Amino acid sequence: MKEKKQNPGNYLDYIPKQNALFSYAMKENGRVEVKVTNRGLFNRIAQVLFRRPKYSYIELDEFGTFVWQQVDGEKSIYDICILIKEQFGDKAEPLFERATLFFQMLCRNAFIVYENKK
Repeated sequence: MKEKKQNPGNYLDYIPKQNALFSYAMKENGRVEVKVTNRGLFNRIAQVLFRRPKYSYIELDEFGTFVWQQVDGEKSIYDICILIKEQFGDKAEPLFERATLFFQMLCRNAFIVYENKK
């Protein structure tokens, strides 16, 4: 007998929270820069042999910076989308598709975690 997968519900109801493993800073240009520690055996070898940096810095664009500042562990993805629409208007379209892909990318790279759902 096959086991049924639970329905994860609506993705827009998820509540993202910034992962405490990553620090970030506001740059002078007003954009967020996330600091990523290059961990793991391959990265350690590359650091020693090829003088690769221990840290990478990811600078977010205008939309990414705005979204990052809204991710607080309280607002759902839907709530953040509404704020994006208010801030950027038609420049944010197609809003929900772009936001969903962006949040999936943030989660896949462990920049955010999901606290719970509404």
